[in-house]
Amino acid sequence: MLKILSLLFVFFHPFYVSVTEIRQNPESKTIQISTKIFFDDLEKAIKEESSQDINILKPTDKAALEKLIAAYLQKHLYMVVNGKTMPANFLGFEIEEDAAWCYLETEKVAKINKLEVFNDVLFKQHDSQVNILNVLAGDTKTSTKLDNPKNRAFFSFK
Repeated sequence: MLKILSLLFVFFHPFYVSVTEIRQNPESKTIQISTKIFFDDLEKAIKEESSQDINILKPTDKAALEKLIAAYLQKHLYMVVNGKTMPANFLGFEIEEDAAWCYLETEKVAKINKLEVFNDVLFKQHDSQVNILNVLAGDTKTSTKLDNPKNRAFFSFK
């Protein structure tokens, strides 16, 4: 009986993970960013930072909601490419089951030699937050994870 209760606890215990894919697009010479975040956690984080009551699933003003999401992500997820901070433009979001997929894109980047990623998405909300990074640049794919409070990852490409 104790084993069953332990398994139930593990099964129902919440976990806090986001997944971010950073992909260099060789045709457009941009960096495309897709990040998957549980939408209820994203709502909570935005509410705490903006003091605005939002509903991601049923927004009363989608344009205003997108501005809030963009502001949150631009503060908590950014990159330094080849020594230069690269602002990312928020393109939009979509809901998939219990998560929000948010999309961003940088301006032109000919080639990524060195990449620093800062990602502390949801770190203020969850001490056990883990942010997984998948990076695709040229023919190289690499991944890492950032366990709260570790919020930076460094990559080098040839």
